[in-house]
Amino acid sequence: MNVEVNEVISQCMNLDLLVSINQRLDAEIISLIASEFGFEVEFVSFELHDLIKIEEDKIEDLVLRPPIVTVMGHVDHGKTKLLDYIRNTNVVAGEAGGITQHIGAYSVVLNNGRQITFLDTPGHEAFTAMRARGAQITDIVIVVVAADDGIMPQTVEAINHAQAAGVPIIFAINKIDKPTANTQRIKEELATMNILIDEWGGKYKSQEISAKQGINIDLLLEKVLLEADSKQLKANPDKRALGTVIESMLDKGKGYVSTIMVQGGTLKIGDIVLAGSYTGHIKAMYNERNQKIIQATPSTPVQIIGLNGAPQAGDQFYAMDNDKEAREIATKREQLLREQGLRTKKHITLEEIGRRIAIGSFKELAIIVKGDADGSIEALSDALIKLSTPELQVNIIHKAIGQISESDVMLATASNAIIVGFQVRPSINARKLAEREEIDIRLYSIIYDAINELKDAMEGMLSPEIKEEILATLEVKNTFKITKVGTIAGCFVTDGKITKNAKIRLIRDGIVIYSGLIFSLKRFKDEVREVLSGLECGLGIEKFNDIKIGDIIEAYHEISIKKKL
Repeated sequence: MNVEVNEVISQCMNLDLLVSINQRLDAEIISLIASEFGFEVEFVSFELHDLIKIEEDKIEDLVLRPPIVTVMGHVDHGKTKLLDYIRNTNVVAGEAGGITQHIGAYSVVLNNGRQITFLDTPGHEAFTAMRARGAQITDIVIVVVAADDGIMPQTVEAINHAQAAGVPIIFAINKIDKPTANTQRIKEELATMNILIDEWGGKYKSQEISAKQGINIDLLLEKVLLEADSKQLKANPDKRALGTVIESMLDKGKGYVSTIMVQGGTLKIGDIVLAGSYTGHIKAMYNERNQKIIQATPSTPVQIIGLNGAPQAGDQFYAMDNDKEAREIATKREQLLREQGLRTKKHITLEEIGRRIAIGSFKELAIIVKGDADGSIEALSDALIKLSTPELQVNIIHKAIGQISESDVMLATASNAIIVGFQVRPSINARKLAEREEIDIRLYSIIYDAINELKDAMEGMLSPEIKEEILATLEVKNTFKITKVGTIAGCFVTDGKITKNAKIRLIRDGIVIYSGLIFSLKRFKDEVREVLSGLECGLGIEKFNDIKIGDIIEAYHEISIKKKL
């Protein structure tokens, strides 16, 4: 703004803000102070796109590219089976519990020479974030629905993602080989959601298939190619590559491995790449079958080695002109990310402590999440944070790719956290340290297990709910004053059964006068343990003598019920 620092500080003082010269200000304050000097403020995202010169495409440079197809749908409806059949491999056998835990990307060449790129997204609800990212880079979505099951919550979610991304949807009605299959019901359920398929006069294509038997898969792929042709998908392969990160992980032998989808240009070995806040030279590239390749054209999924970290799923990647420029932008982004991290880290305030003490609890569950791939870590962290209740806060204090290390255990010790490992194991030293420090390390390979087990643990941490059960109601018919004992009430049990160890409350004209315990319960002259409804008894209340004829005595006991999340 070309304004002296002292003037900015004095403006802050006018707003009752004491600031120093090297202090960062909040967005609102920046806007206020800038307006004082006659400036308008515009905030840019941390992506810093303006620093990256993206080459404009000329129409004559554009060539047809293969469609990118995302396969979505409910868990266990046959998405991976469908891809298996198309790729003639068996992915399901390699997935934990037969559930897809990561986003996989596969390029398939059909018999007619045409190519289609498939994205396989996990069907479990915890992977919403990953599925949303899958929909961002896709051209066509295949929503798989099991004919013997119907439209499920995640099916609806998948349809919403695709509609939000403005992507054409093709419905694959799977499992038609099953005797319980009812394809008509699926079409009716879709119609109630305002989705009319083409054979009912709507705009959505659908195909009845059996992924297991391979029935009608060729017809489904035909419809995919037809949709792709109508969209005229084109890209320029002769420029610097750009695209999106689908997944990243830490491999023991290779280091950081990122799965990326090239969306424009051609990516070659030796290119300088910037992805998120990480950069590096591409040392090696592999296709989904782990074969080395030397270049990747548009719509090609490829695994790259050479980045100095693991970018997040959904980050944009760019091939850069030179190393210096890539490193500068990466460093700037890292600073901004650190700044964001510091600002979003919620330290517990006095008001929050007061609020929690007021509701009678002060509980927090700190968790460190380590996993083998970024998408899984993100999804698991989001799912665990959603388990928070007003009484019990879940805090993810650290999440990262890689094995569980000693520093993770030390952090857990310092912050009373538990460590959740997803498809990773602790190092020997970390395990020994955890045993010594008594830190709980939980290891999982299926995401449901992690969520369910932590949910059970949290239910155990919740203070039980105390519920009252009314045992009996008595009416005071007479009172007897006995020296050295006090007032004894002659009562009639109108309802229930009174026991000697029950708690009681004395009610007069509908108002509770006293709550306490029984010190004596008699039938005639004998001390008894209980008196049933319709009988009379003599009753003495501990430390209370002001009993009047017509009072009602209510006997109750308290039971504690385990709370559910």
